[in-house]
Amino acid sequence: MLEIIYEDESYVAVNKPNGLLVHRTRIAEEKKEFALQMLRDQLGYQVYAAHRLDRGTSGVLLFAKNPEAVTPMVKAFEEKQVDKAYYAIVRGYTPEKDTIDSPIRPDKDHKHKAPQDAVTQYERLATVELPIPVGRYSTARYSLVKVEPETGRMHQIRKHFAHIRHYIVGDKRHGDWRHNQMFREQLESPFMLLHSASLAFAHPFHKGFIEIKAPLPQHFERLCLQFGWKEALLKEGFEDVSVSGMA
Repeated sequence: MLEIIYEDESYVAVNKPNGLLVHRTRIAEEKKEFALQMLRDQLGYQVYAAHRLDRGTSGVLLFAKNPEAVTPMVKAFEEKQVDKAYYAIVRGYTPEKDTIDSPIRPDKDHKHKAPQDAVTQYERLATVELPIPVGRYSTARYSLVKVEPETGRMHQIRKHFAHIRHYIVGDKRHGDWRHNQMFREQLESPFMLLHSASLAFAHPFHKGFIEIKAPLPQHFERLCLQFGWKEALLKEGFEDVSVSGMA
């Protein structure tokens, strides 16, 4: 059962777990479960995806309850009227704050398309150096970053952090396999450490402004606590952070 984190007469949002596709795709016909189908069965009526998250990304996933509610939200995403905040654990010590402005090249299935403009803002919240050798280094350094993409290209955050060589841990396609392997074997973390923590937008049918938040997955929180990042999470508003996350 999916965790519902927001609902009104037009929209419903869930906290998508890592590894779950939003809907059936040509390259994943063998998968039996999709967020769209699961939420439909859970609620007992059809829902419509207002945007998408990569399979490996966890966090806020918004659906419309009827076709009329889809169009204004899709338009809001396209016109950059939705504020998005992600959190990620990446390789190395990033700059304290920076903007990645680098066009995104289409994937191999869309080679005919030109590169698209893409801009990602990020801020480093905390760092850790682990006494674990990875590759030719005797220790391994990582950063916790808050990421605010201005555009919404496919795999944008993952590609942008690969572009600056601060790969997102657990990213099998765009990441660093050595660090992925270390996290999997030494830290029992086989997941991609990228979480969509919040969406904020003007409600298309109300005068109000909606902010939807998704708590960190337990495995992500556990690592943050293990790395001594509790205070950083508390400053970001993750109020439920506690030693229970270490379980």
